[in-house]
Amino acid sequence: MAEETKTNPVAPAPISNPTPTPTSVQSTRRDFLWVGWTAFAAFLAGSAAAMGRFMLPNILYESPQMFKAGRPEDYPIGVTTKWMKEQRVWIVKTSKSVYALWGRCTHLGCTPNWFDAEKRFKCPCHGSNFTVDGDVIAGPAPKPLNRCAIALLPTGEILIDKSILETRPGFRENKQFLIPLQEA
Repeated sequence: MAEETKTNPVAPAPISNPTPTPTSVQSTRRDFLWVGWTAFAAFLAGSAAAMGRFMLPNILYESPQMFKAGRPEDYPIGVTTKWMKEQRVWIVKTSKSVYALWGRCTHLGCTPNWFDAEKRFKCPCHGSNFTVDGDVIAGPAPKPLNRCAIALLPTGEILIDKSILETRPGFRENKQFLIPLQEA
């Protein structure tokens, strides 16, 4: 009899599943204190920055509302743009008076330009047109240009106050908004 050979079947190797096992992170007391002190320092820095910002407020540096504009004889008859860039004011001299127009369109506040050839102010934003007196002749502007309060000082200089404005016809011809000139 022949010997039967018994073959042991080889058991397959177990398949390893490479799923990582979570490692537990231990927080120490030192780490907790480090995070706490860092947060506290950030809070103090933010508070100091806010206090510094409070101590240095926004300031708008504008030209003063009142200014001296020279003598009436310094201006020729017509519109003078000498103060337009610095004070946003036109000085208008006629044969009978001197007055100041504020260079702000009554529609949306743009600055009109003076066109001497056409003898009118034109707003570049929406096309409003104004006469030398400031009256609206075209465009969407709802009312005339504002006149600034104007006075003649005892020294003979013109004082213009941009904080007092008038746009209504009849009122803007009052003494406060007009310097009458003496006929020579």
